[in-house]
Amino acid sequence: MTQTETKSVIVEREMPFQPEKIWRALTTPHLIAEWLMQNDFQPAIGHRFQLRGAWGAADCKVLTLEPNKRLSYTWDAMGLNSVVTFTLSPTAKGTHLRMEQEGFKPGMAQAYGGAKMGWQNFLDRLAQLLEKQP
Repeated sequence: MTQTETKSVIVEREMPFQPEKIWRALTTPHLIAEWLMQNDFQPAIGHRFQLRGAWGAADCKVLTLEPNKRLSYTWDAMGLNSVVTFTLSPTAKGTHLRMEQEGFKPGMAQAYGGAKMGWQNFLDRLAQLLEKQP
């Protein structure tokens, strides 16, 4: 990896839910708070919002909003300027969910490791939430 190369954290899951149900959990503030963090998200391109956890806050801005297909937003926190993208693809048994957080620079091994573990946990919580939702 050169000085300018960045790494991405990618987590993919097959989920037994329709894209519309997952989309609702990705874009509804009170549902986002249940699986990810407290927030002031609004599904509008250009909307600036914060994700707030015990560790602090990430400043975010909605970049892409393709209902039931793709959502991306910036994630700027503690020196990490990255982009998080969720891609939903229908499958025979539900939805293939792909989450990518890109922008980890050389020297950010701790942030990269934390994100790898953190996103696995967040998506576990998302699956648990979806199981409870009608």
